[in-house]
Amino acid sequence: MHPVRISVKRAIFGLALIALGSMTLTQASALEIPQSFIELAQSPTLNHPGILVVDPNSGETIFSDAPDTLRAPASVLKLISTTTALKAFGADQKFITTINSTAKPSVFVLMGESDPWLTDSKFEAKKYHRAFAPALISKVLASHPHLRRITLYYKDVYGLDISSLQRYYRNRVRIVAHQLPGASAAQALIKEPIASISSPPLSEIIQFTLLWSDNVLADRLAHSAAHKLGLPSGIEGVQAAFEKTLKELNVSSEGLAVQDGNGLSHQTRVSARTIASLLVEIKKQPDLKVIYDGLPTAGETGTLKTRFVTDAPSAVGLVKAKTGWIDNTVSLAGYVTVGEQQYIFAVIADRITNRESARSAARVTIDKMLSTIAKPDPLLPSESASPSATNP
Repeated sequence: MHPVRISVKRAIFGLALIALGSMTLTQASALEIPQSFIELAQSPTLNHPGILVVDPNSGETIFSDAPDTLRAPASVLKLISTTTALKAFGADQKFITTINSTAKPSVFVLMGESDPWLTDSKFEAKKYHRAFAPALISKVLASHPHLRRITLYYKDVYGLDISSLQRYYRNRVRIVAHQLPGASAAQALIKEPIASISSPPLSEIIQFTLLWSDNVLADRLAHSAAHKLGLPSGIEGVQAAFEKTLKELNVSSEGLAVQDGNGLSHQTRVSARTIASLLVEIKKQPDLKVIYDGLPTAGETGTLKTRFVTDAPSAVGLVKAKTGWIDNTVSLAGYVTVGEQQYIFAVIADRITNRESARSAARVTIDKMLSTIAKPDPLLPSESASPSATNP
């Protein structure tokens, strides 16, 4: 099947335009959109998705189909969450958690900075450089070996992490926890620090979040960023933080409706155009390289490790993208290598039948669609056609 070269001067373009209806092909670069790409985009398995393919160098649209329709994006929303956190804190930000003594020998104060990545797993602490929260309680017990009950006041530490500590020590010491209303209340109790732990740099946390699509981390990062930016607590603050960040990047947030920071809500809405426009800025701005580096690579890393391998092997190593799915949505957004250039794409199919077989078919269709344009860079060895994702 012969490819359709993008050119308004050719009669074939006019015929294709009539056939495609709302689909748009534009003369923007040397990239050719094959007929097979178009047919896959029209496949019933995707059921009228939002699709946009963009040349990041010129900003021109290569291919589009309903890119401005607001859709439930699933985990591609994490691109906005992590970008917002990165802009709010900076890549080198570390989150410190300290346990402090008080005037009473069995009462302690746990002061944090809303570390999104505390853990009670030694394995995770060692492999992923996570801050090991039980180390703080162990330090207390080393100095007070006869304690069987601890009163723990805490500030800016997630309640789930406190519950994890209580479970971790349930056979050794009872931890009775109370959340403090403010920093002044905490300072009034504190006598002196006992021990501290630190998260890795935010860059590592963000790359892990994107590589493995961690829902808890993404949601926490979104809320923490909103707090850092001085915005209201709750989902209103997250919405405002996203809008502020996108505006600063000159990315339209028109119609954006946020219900969480990870894309799990079926009520969250964003367009393929907003996601693709954000990806343009991520590729353009050096301080956002952390986001690009953290994306999984087709057939090689993270949530894309097993994709493309059998259904679209010619694209293995040539796609770096954020995956996403919820009941009726399958999405993928990122970068596809086409020879010496990378193009940006966003696909959000949010009208999929709520069956795993239907979602699987949609993934295969998207993979095959991208493989029709993916080509290795002839100037690079085949195994290096696409930059490898960083695995924290």
